[in-house]
Amino acid sequence: MVHKPGPTAYILAGVAGAGLVTTGYLGVRAIDQNSVIDNQNARISEQVVTLQTANSTIASLEADLGNLKNDLEELLSNYEDELDRNEEFEDQIMDLAGSLDEFERLSEIDEELLIKYSKVSFLNENYVPSRLKQIDDDYMLAGKGDQYFHGDAMRFLERMFDAAKRDDIDLKIISAYRSFDEQNQLKGQFTQQFGAGANAFSADQGFSEHQLGTTLDITTPAVGATSNSFGETEAFEWLEEHAHNYGFILSYPKDNSFYIYEPWHWRFVGRDLARDLNRKDDSTFYTMDQREINKYLLEIFD
Repeated sequence: MVHKPGPTAYILAGVAGAGLVTTGYLGVRAIDQNSVIDNQNARISEQVVTLQTANSTIASLEADLGNLKNDLEELLSNYEDELDRNEEFEDQIMDLAGSLDEFERLSEIDEELLIKYSKVSFLNENYVPSRLKQIDDDYMLAGKGDQYFHGDAMRFLERMFDAAKRDDIDLKIISAYRSFDEQNQLKGQFTQQFGAGANAFSADQGFSEHQLGTTLDITTPAVGATSNSFGETEAFEWLEEHAHNYGFILSYPKDNSFYIYEPWHWRFVGRDLARDLNRKDDSTFYTMDQREINKYLLEIFD
């Protein structure tokens, strides 16, 4: 007799079958998860290698950048050194150009113009100022004829006389440029008249400032000829106060050791030197060192 399984047996068999299916599914799923994990680990390993390579590359680049920075700093330092050398060279060129310009300007100015001549230095008979210009009659004392003055200094003479006129001071010129021969004749006349006494007020030929063409004998119509009385006039006071602003100085003030006091005798030496002498109460043109005076030659007509 054959026994058929009861319902319970079928149920148990179904459960067992389901358990086998579930176990198979879970096993397959676990295998898939392990594969995913392995793949992820492989990618992570690749990324780690990539990151390590990148870090190595970055370190190499940083080292190269540091070397490049050092090279650039060295180049900059060299460039700055080169700039300094170029600037120094430019300064030398400018100094040389300035020296050449000064040399050229000096070559066009009579070196004699600021030399001490009265009983000190000698002007030979061949010396004539580089430029002579006739003085306008308006500045001359009536009856004195044509007179000449250094052309480059003429504007200073005219400005001074015009300024005096604006202040109601009527300055007039008695004498200006004299040649070597003219001074010789004049000294001869004075010697005949005054004998050796002429040496106190009249220079020998070659020693007269008048031969430079930058010296004037000044008076007023009221005083007329050269006279110490000119030193007591308002005109003389005006010159004492203002002449240095136009480059003129009194060559022979009181107590000088060359000639008698000559309030009429004024010499053009340039404004810079005249002003500096005016500031120094204890110094005159003839007591100042010649080497110091020579420094003013370049600007004498400025």
